[in-house]
Order: sequence, then C-alpha cells, then structure tokens
Amino acid sequence: MTSSDTAHDALPDVLCGPLLRRLAPDRLTLWLVGSRSLELTLMVRPEGAPPRRLSLGEERLKCLPLGRHAWLHLIDVSLATPLPTGVPIAYDLKIDDAPSEPGIADWAPHLLHEGAAHPDFVLATRHHRLLHGSCRKPHHDGPDGLVRADAWLAERRETPEERPAWLLMTGDQVYADDVAGPMLAAIHALIRRLELFDESLEGATVADSQALYVADTTYYRREALLPDIESSAALRERFFGGVRKPVFTSANAHNHLMTFAEVIAMYLLVWSPTPWQIIAPVTPRLDDVQTALFGKEEAIIERFVAGLPAVARLLAHLPTLMIFDDHDITDDWNLTADWEQCAYEHPFSRRILGNALIGYLLCQGWGNDPERLAPLVAESGELLGQARERDGWLDRTAQDALIQRLLRFPGWEYRIPGDPPLLVLDTRTRRWRSERNPKRPSGLMDWEALTEMQQALLGAPAVIIVSPAPMFGVKLIEGIQKLFTLAGRPLLVDAENWMAHRGAASVMLNIFRHSRTPGNYVILSGDVHYSFAYDIRIRHRQAGPRLWQITSSGIKNAFPDTLLDWFDRANRWLYAPRSPLNWFTKRRRMAVTPRDPDRAKAGERLWNGSGIGLVDIDAEGRPQAIRQLDARGFDVDFPPPLSSPGAAATEAESPPSPARS
Repeated sequence: MTSSDTAHDALPDVLCGPLLRRLAPDRLTLWLVGSRSLELTLMVRPEGAPPRRLSLGEERLKCLPLGRHAWLHLIDVSLATPLPTGVPIAYDLKIDDAPSEPGIADWAPHLLHEGAAHPDFVLATRHHRLLHGSCRKPHHDGPDGLVRADAWLAERRETPEERPAWLLMTGDQVYADDVAGPMLAAIHALIRRLELFDESLEGATVADSQALYVADTTYYRREALLPDIESSAALRERFFGGVRKPVFTSANAHNHLMTFAEVIAMYLLVWSPTPWQIIAPVTPRLDDVQTALFGKEEAIIERFVAGLPAVARLLAHLPTLMIFDDHDITDDWNLTADWEQCAYEHPFSRRILGNALIGYLLCQGWGNDPERLAPLVAESGELLGQARERDGWLDRTAQDALIQRLLRFPGWEYRIPGDPPLLVLDTRTRRWRSERNPKRPSGLMDWEALTEMQQALLGAPAVIIVSPAPMFGVKLIEGIQKLFTLAGRPLLVDAENWMAHRGAASVMLNIFRHSRTPGNYVILSGDVHYSFAYDIRIRHRQAGPRLWQITSSGIKNAFPDTLLDWFDRANRWLYAPRSPLNWFTKRRRMAVTPRDPDRAKAGERLWNGSGIGLVDIDAEGRPQAIRQLDARGFDVDFPPPLSSPGAAATEAESPPSPARS
C-alpha cells in the first residue's frame, strides 16, 4: 500500500456538508464534498408518515472530482409524490458502499441537535419568515452570526411554524481577496492533504500552482507575483491597489486566493469543521512584522473554527439561497469599465477572477438554480474529469475557455416562486458602464437587466427583492462616494451604490414609481457592514407601492464604531427634513423614513455589530417584524416609525419635489 493510499484510508468519507439548498415539496437539492466518489441513498421521513428511501443514481447524483481525494456531490431529486409543508421532515444520507451503511449520525454527529437522531427541515407554506445576511470574514475579530442563528434555531426545534422559510446569504459568503495568513496556511495544508488539482499559470512570475505555494512571496506579498512591466503596474494599482481605503474600510489583498484549488479549499474550511481535523498547517517563513500579524490572526481563526460545528448544523437544517457580491470574487469587482479592461486584459488576473467564479458556480450558484446552470456545471465536470486523467493537472486551454463562458454568462440572477415570490438580483456582472467616463462607477444593473426586473414586478401584489447592495442607502456615505468619484478616485471608497450611476438610478426609481407597480416590496440587502431599516413611499400619491429597505451586514464583520457613529450623526444633521441638500438627491420623490433600533442610543439609526437579520412577512407581503440577531447573544428590534405628529423625522422629508427629477 502506497503512502497516498494510506492517507486516503485515513480520510473521513464526508468532508463538508450536506448543505440544504433549493428545496420544494417536489424537489430536493443538497450539496456535499466527500473524500471519494460516494454511493448514497437519501432517506426522508415527514413527521407522522413512513420513511421514503430514495436511491441516488446518475440522474439524481452528479459527482465531480476536485482532486485525488476530494469529490463534489450534487444531489438533485425530483419527487413524484410531493412532501408535505409545515411539518418537520427528518432526513439522512446513507453511504451505501461503506460498511454498515453509516448515516449522518455516524459520520457527522455535530450536525444533529441535542437529542435528535437525524437532521430535519421544514418546507414552508409561504415566505413568512426569512433569515438574511452577508459579509462573513473569518478573521474579523468578532463573533459569527451563523453561530447565533444556529442557537436561535435550536430554541425553536419543537415549533416548526417558527422556522424561517429560507436562509438568504446575500453576498461575500467567502472573502477570496482578503485572507488571513493562518487561513492561507490551512488552505495549503488542505490542498496537500486532499491533493486538489494543480494548474499552470500564464502571466505570473511563477509557472504553476506548485511554484506559487512555495514562493517566498506567497504570504502577505502576492502582488509581487505579477511581472514588473508597465501594464502590470496598472494592474497592481487596480487589482491589489485597494489595500488601504482610509474613508470606509481597509482590506488585505496581499493574500488574495489565486488558484482553483485555493478557492475550493477555502469553501471547505469556512463551512465545515471536518477539514480542520485532518490537517496540520505549517507556519510559513515570515519577517517580524508578518509574524506578529500571523499570531494575531491565528487567535481569531481559532475562535472561528470553534464555531464551525454550529455553522454546519445550521446549513444542514435550513434551505439556503446565495448570491455573490464582490469579495466572493475580488474587491471592487467590475466597479468601473476601466477596472474591467485592466483586470480582464491580463491572463493572470483573468485566471484569478475566473477561478473564484468557477468556485462560486460549483459551491454556491448551482444550488440556487440547478437547471439553468446545468450546462456550465457539465462543462466544469468535463474540465475536472480531464484533470483526473491528466495526473491531477487542469488543462489550461479548457480552463480558460470555461472562464470566458462564465465571465459572459448572463443568468446568475434567479426567482423563487412562492407567497410572495423571491427575486434575487445579479448586481455584479450585468453592469451599466458609464458612457461619460470609463473611470466612473458602473450602474449595478444595465438597462436590459432592469427591464427584466420591471417585468417581474409589474402587477405583482408583493415581491421580496434581494439586492446585495442596498437600493436605498445612507445619503451622507453615498455623497462622500460621489465626491471621491468626481475626484477620479472611486476605488478608494467602494463607490458602489444604486445612486452612483445616473441611468441605473433613474430607471430603478422609475420602476417603483410606475403606475402598474402597486404592490408591497421588501428589499433585503447587505454589503455595508452595518444594519438598518427604512420605510419608503412615493410622495404625493395616495395609491402606489410601499417599499421597505432592510439591510443586515455583516454576518462576521462590522464597521469602525467611531467612524460609523460620526456618519450616522452627520447624516441626520446634513439631511434633516428641511435641508436644501435633499433637493440634490436622485430619490427626492421618495419619502424615506428610518426605523430606530430599539437598543441604539437616542437618535441612532444604524446598528453596528456582527449578526444576522430576521424579518417576518405578513399575508400582504409587508414586514411584520424586523430584527437583527446580534452575534453577541441578544436581539435588536427595528419597530415601525411613529405615525403621530411628533414622530421621528423622515430621512428624505425635503420640500416638495420639482416637476422633473
């Protein structure tokens, strides 16, 4: 027996998962990664009914190799007899080709709640309650909102009607561009342990992935891997130049993930405790400054890993939908037309972005809309299958061809039917590029994408919209972003908001003002690293849509406290009800009324702290309750604004708007 065979025998059958993805009474989709290609049987047992045994043949189970000892399992089961709604449905995954057909209780007992024999889920009769959040950065020094959500769910195990219909992860599920040194060391250890696929690299100072992993610059200095030529200097400025952003945040792009194997390892390490148990990361050679930073990050990562059993349990009990934002791929992804030209014209940066997008397709996107993404998954499977036959190396030509298809793919958005329906927007790849200046921010959606959104909304009595970036944000922060854009520095402040592009903002606002848009619209967002809620109506109109902007961010991230407090207070002063500055905002025809968090200081409207949002939706599609489950262990309510004459002033209660916007 070879050493590789010995290593394989020591590996657990399942490395990550199962994750519940898109579930319906007549269809179940689950995601997991095993150390080998597994023969599985899915068992489901609704409460009060006999169990069903569902064999998973080739039509129901797709296995894609990720390395010598890593296989992605995509489970997609259509049911001739629908499952019931509103009751707990226990489930199990039996490994048929292992001794005694072990189930989840045997190979992943951490997925079970105390006293339970199996994990379970509930298929909601309507979208009555939703958990939602974004921005989960492992090395943020704070608690994990997904751990808080697991504890909250455990308290309600016996009341299925209280379970959320979905867990909505609205962006930045991973930080491919902002990786702690200890996390990168764990990624490399897992790549070695699982023998994840290698790849050749074009346009870098290293020839391939193996050379990258051992390069002296691979920790905290990855920008040095770009060749030192004029075009690459521009690339470094765009792609890695966002290292320090003094106005809003700071990001560490020096450990940016680059290879497909690094991206896959990252997903496994942020969703499951099991991979951490099979590796022994090695501390790399570092200078004194880097050593100090590595040690600080290591303590934070250890606390992050301690919460992973709870995170995995949550993902095994709640059906989960996801959509990318920038950090899933890279910071400021497609911010401007100039950024796009610079990033995509270089083969190495295009590969970096493409590898992250392949990872998103396989680990996030597929579970949102399996049918629509099936052709892309099949092409990925061909690439990965060839690598297995090529001694573990991805074919460069085929890999680049797949990346080109993904970069041009127009269908990442999706719609979930229900009451009310869910409309999840792609605000990253269908951008409305500035016609005036390629260095100015692109609109978050182009005219065609916005037209499609309008068709989905017209005549609908109620819709829940997921927009990764808030459609209605904090006006002062948007104003500062506008000033930096006028100064030619949009990259310094992440000038990505719906109001940053005149055309996109105008079309979006006109959609909601359309006479055939009479319903209730709840907009769920993240991105900004603080949480807030607005009630929005159209001015001078008796009938018309009512909108609610509900933002929850981050799951494990937060805004600098002092800076956010200053922004919050300055925003209230500068954009008071009678402030003339309101005349200059694009949304002056909308009355925007903030909700004050019940735990905030007097006058504060923005809540800062890691956690996850919880919103209850009534039968008319209106938010009945808006809460933030703070990861520190308490709830924050956003009660409706007062309707009395002394009510809190609306953020945008400006003088009557002019005839034209």
